Amino acid sequence: MTESSVPRVLWEPDEATVGSSNIVAFARWAAEHKGVRAFGEGTPAPASFDYDALWRWSVTDIEGFWAAIWEYYGVRSETPRDTVLPERVMPGARWFPGVTLNYARHVFEGRDDGAVAIRHATELRPLGEWTWGDLRRRTAAIAAGLRERGVGPGDRVVAYLPNLPETVAAFYAVASLGAVWSSCSPDFGVRSVIDRFAQIEPKVLLAVDGYRYGGRDFDRRPVVAELREALPTVEHTVLLDYLTPGAELEGTEPWSALEEGDASELEFAPVPFDHPLWVLYSSGTTGLPKAIVHGHGGILLEQLKNLHLHLDAREDDRVFWFTTTGWMMWNFLVSVLLTRASIVLYDGSPAAPGLDTLWELAERAGTTILGTSAGFLSSCMKEGVHPRRGRDLSALRAIGSTGSPLSPEAFSWVYDEFGDGLWLFSTSGGTDVCSCLVGGTPTLPVYEGEIQSRGLGMAVASWDPDGKEIVGEVGELVVTQPAPSMPVYFWGDPDGERLRDSYFSVYPGIWRHGDWIEITDRGTAIIYGRSDSTINRGGVRMGTSEIYRAVLALDEVVDALVVDVPQEDGSSRIELFTVLRPDADLEGDLPAQIARRVRTDCSPRHVPDRVRAISAVPRTLSGKVLEVPVKRILMGESPERVVSRDSLANPEALDYFTRLSDQG
Repeated sequence: MTESSVPRVLWEPDEATVGSSNIVAFARWAAEHKGVRAFGEGTPAPASFDYDALWRWSVTDIEGFWAAIWEYYGVRSETPRDTVLPERVMPGARWFPGVTLNYARHVFEGRDDGAVAIRHATELRPLGEWTWGDLRRRTAAIAAGLRERGVGPGDRVVAYLPNLPETVAAFYAVASLGAVWSSCSPDFGVRSVIDRFAQIEPKVLLAVDGYRYGGRDFDRRPVVAELREALPTVEHTVLLDYLTPGAELEGTEPWSALEEGDASELEFAPVPFDHPLWVLYSSGTTGLPKAIVHGHGGILLEQLKNLHLHLDAREDDRVFWFTTTGWMMWNFLVSVLLTRASIVLYDGSPAAPGLDTLWELAERAGTTILGTSAGFLSSCMKEGVHPRRGRDLSALRAIGSTGSPLSPEAFSWVYDEFGDGLWLFSTSGGTDVCSCLVGGTPTLPVYEGEIQSRGLGMAVASWDPDGKEIVGEVGELVVTQPAPSMPVYFWGDPDGERLRDSYFSVYPGIWRHGDWIEITDRGTAIIYGRSDSTINRGGVRMGTSEIYRAVLALDEVVDALVVDVPQEDGSSRIELFTVLRPDADLEGDLPAQIARRVRTDCSPRHVPDRVRAISAVPRTLSGKVLEVPVKRILMGESPERVVSRDSLANPEALDYFTRLSDQG
């Protein structure tokens, strides 16, 4: 690879934006109290702020940096804080040993009960509000109800619930007790939920009677009944009558009964720094999903840092991120309440009745920071959506994108639609750390197609196969120093073998994330897709996102999936599967156009050997393309061995590849 050319600058923050940012305020404090050199000579003026210098301090003096986050944001511990990190090792880093605290305490302390905490809407409910008083009372009531049902520190409470304020209150209640939270979205199938929840042996199941999505109602009571049968450790099942008020199910108790307990005051159980807060899960596309455990303290510190310094959440902000309860972005969103911002929830389809739905919600809720997926922004671009046409989005100051690489074309579309006064930030990181490894920074410029920076405290680098750091070239995304929100452990992995195999088997003692990344000489980052699905031709490695960018630039192509399938003679075939517009086909010149685009934009070595038309690209429930499972199916492996259909948003889309494999 050659050094990247410098792309267009689409946005630069003005001096007022930089000067009022949370990160500059923190840097000034760190300069005064910790001797950190994050500004030029003389007065620490906004124009002289040096993000790279602050980042380098954060990943060099990692103990000093995380202690500074603790001190600056007033983290409260019930026991003295002495050592930050006794030993820099991965895996096995022990952060803040001896400390006891509670994540939920930091959410509720010092809140004005009359201020709005949550704005929420669904396809069933109009836009409404919960104040901090509402949230505190409901959380205390649920905590009391759970306590009466025998829930205490370490017990697991699992939630099969939509993205509602009741779900947020339930999570905070569980956290306040020192119990362990885990959730799946109600659109998960039975097997997928069982594969996740059964691993952690829950005591209580919180479930919903049903939900509405895309204008259709889905009764989930039969699923809940199956879950009860399959989870023998569950002692209590509580049913939220959301779809049908008054709905009942044999063997369950109503949500109203859960909130009838004595809830005079919300209390917080002090727990060790690394005590489990929640369990998240890997995608589950291959094998049993990994049950990833994050601790109270690690998530608290990471989200205080990320949400204040990178998201730049402020007191008047209303932060929305489109997500379900089955994706780590839900955990990210509810953590925004650690800041002085409020949050906006939505449960329903982002495309029903049309792709204007989220933009209309943003107007009605007064959203200031809107987060979504790269796929949603690309769909709006493709379908000719004009977010500001006919609606007032003047409150919107930032748009965030995650889930997959955001193409340069989508970057440009956002600025074509919103002008250069809006901050667009793309992020990447994920479930493993429940945060961003690379993402937005409000004081840096936005370059077309690039992620602004590496996150503070995240020692991210690009490495070649020999473990040498490279700049301006594509390599493995690695993290070379411990960070507090790395998994404490995997549930059901007592000797740590699965955890070591997942992150540390390629470079011992170094976290290998599984993505291809380029760090430019400007400190920006470009993600090229998963390193285990990257296509290597003649020593030239190409991320699948690069091929998608080339192919999706053609108007006739709506979606695509590409895999490189090994052949018996040692060669391989690049198979490109395309979803086409209704009026397009592969009978004419389109395959040649695709080949030209890939040859020109990517490399001649990566031109597909064959292009096929399919009806839909198979994706996980969190929207990820099933590149590796499809590749393994086309190599002759049984679909049942390589993917759980219940983990898919559209399992029927996989049938095409099964038939194709059967044909040889």
